[in-house]
Amino acid sequence: MIKTYRGKYNPNRPEYFKISRSKVEFYLNCKRCFFLDRKLGIGQPPGFPFNLNSAVDSLLKNEFDQYRETQKAHPYIKKIGINAVPFKHEKIEEWRFNFKGVSYNHESLKFHVFGAVDDLWINLDNNELIVVDYKSTSKAGEVTLDAEWQIGYKRQMEFYQHLLRRNGFKVSDTGYFVYCNGINNKPRFDEKMDFKISLIPYIGNDNWVESTLNEIHSLLNQDHIPEHSKTCKYCDYQMKTFIL
Repeated sequence: MIKTYRGKYNPNRPEYFKISRSKVEFYLNCKRCFFLDRKLGIGQPPGFPFNLNSAVDSLLKNEFDQYRETQKAHPYIKKIGINAVPFKHEKIEEWRFNFKGVSYNHESLKFHVFGAVDDLWINLDNNELIVVDYKSTSKAGEVTLDAEWQIGYKRQMEFYQHLLRRNGFKVSDTGYFVYCNGINNKPRFDEKMDFKISLIPYIGNDNWVESTLNEIHSLLNQDHIPEHSKTCKYCDYQMKTFIL
């Protein structure tokens, strides 16, 4: 069994360095901040936990697990007209656990690459796995994937598709976002929040993942810190603080 490690990258260690889906997204958002974090051990300040979003995720997982056990199609699946059921597999809990997830060992880079999925369905017509991601918000109007910042959501799904393919599964290019939009204009709260649920299909393309992992490997093996990013708020803060 290949040993792994996390934290600061050290090219001289024999173990495989753990690279999560979120750290790959971190790199894509700012190479400098990623380098400081993974090479020098200087991390960004932690954000606030989204406990309500996590609660919605847990409730959705519990609900879909009931249909996984009986191998019947959830009403949401029936609504979009595909012949699929929640995927039943002995590793499903491991794949959904944040610090394990779906993983593989990239031999040439000595990376242990992983990411935790929200859910998987299987298309009974062609045995392809369908990546499913839960999202929650509260906004007026219909939820979409049109905002520029939602590129991170799309890459997230593509990364999961890549992980599953590296594990030998047939994976559909089309995944689904189960998007829960909290209704906030009701006259009373009554200790209950209602949601409008939308299933948004997304056709992914994971061709960028391999080249990005190679870029990350090259960056981690260099000695100089990348330049400040013009689009990173943390870099902007550093530059303004230094000037003051």
